Amino acid sequence: MNNDAISDFLAEQRDEAPEELQPMVLEFETLWERKLWHQLTNQLIDFFNKPGSAPQRLPFFTNFVLKFADKINQLKFVDLALKAATQCKSNAERLAFMEAVVKKVDHEDSQDALVFATIAVARVRLDLEDLDGARKELDRAERVLDSFDSVETIVHAAFYGAQADYYQAKMDFGAYYRNALLYLACIDIKQLSPADQRRRAYDLSLAALVSSSIYNFGELLLHPILKALTQREDDRWLAELLFAFNRGDLDAYEALSHRVQAHPLLSRHVRKLREKIYLAALTEAVVRRPPHDRAMTFETIAEETKVRPDEIEHLVMKALSLGLLRGTIDQVDGVAHINWVQPKVLDMKQIENMRQRLLEWDSSVNRLGNWIEAAGQDVWAA
Repeated sequence: MNNDAISDFLAEQRDEAPEELQPMVLEFETLWERKLWHQLTNQLIDFFNKPGSAPQRLPFFTNFVLKFADKINQLKFVDLALKAATQCKSNAERLAFMEAVVKKVDHEDSQDALVFATIAVARVRLDLEDLDGARKELDRAERVLDSFDSVETIVHAAFYGAQADYYQAKMDFGAYYRNALLYLACIDIKQLSPADQRRRAYDLSLAALVSSSIYNFGELLLHPILKALTQREDDRWLAELLFAFNRGDLDAYEALSHRVQAHPLLSRHVRKLREKIYLAALTEAVVRRPPHDRAMTFETIAEETKVRPDEIEHLVMKALSLGLLRGTIDQVDGVAHINWVQPKVLDMKQIENMRQRLLEWDSSVNRLGNWIEAAGQDVWAA
């Protein structure tokens, strides 16, 4: 397409554009003629971000952007392609479109753009329910990512977001949880719509609860995304359930058990949830005790965790194997000697318990100091 054809195309698109976007299209021609590729790219991104530009994105990309694609930042080129791809009529068309973009940026000096485009292909394959194809694309992207010393945050965000969606489709809750949190670490959550924030907080909470590999929810409990569950009455119970697990609150869990039974996913994992709350109650019982008083009889553990006495040994062994506790078990005397407990996020009630322990420790130190002073007067005088 020569310069005259470009001018004719832009004039045609200007007439078809909404009135408020026509000045932007007019500016495209000026920047094109002056070969100001950086400014033109940014102007195009602004244009593609406007909702009113939707019907024109594909024509602009195929008839205009591709004419100078090798002259602009390749990450921004892929970004324009992603915005144009939203206007494809089907996932199959979108897949072919993005695979062509992958070939376009597959050069030694544009590997970050290649990763960005490859992740987009993986996303389309997820939409097509081609999980094996999506996994291959993500593995390819990961191999290239691992070779970088640094890369734009937008690329990492895209990768972790796609990884999270893949693992969610595979029902691998632990992997989904970790990748979803990594995705949120790469973005400003304020850019997410309230509905998207709520969905991600809801899905993360469910994954944390039913995963067989996650027993510490601290990172999620501290994350601002969790505030999205406090906006609706129907969601607050899920946040309350997370905090109940964090502090090993069996009474709070029982109070919310009807919610668990009514939820399709949670109701299928009731046994796992019961085991988790017992483990949480055990670790909380250890945390409440001072370090010098952590030799707990099986009877004491049964009383604090409400677990049957014949299951206590298995419960403690489970906690030890998961790394929640460290210590030994005296099977003859029925005593668990605990010398370490996995750190976790504390709520206000737990912080108050810790404050009381510190006050008791301070008081005992003062008493010891007073006793030493009274008993050793002659020594101190000497």
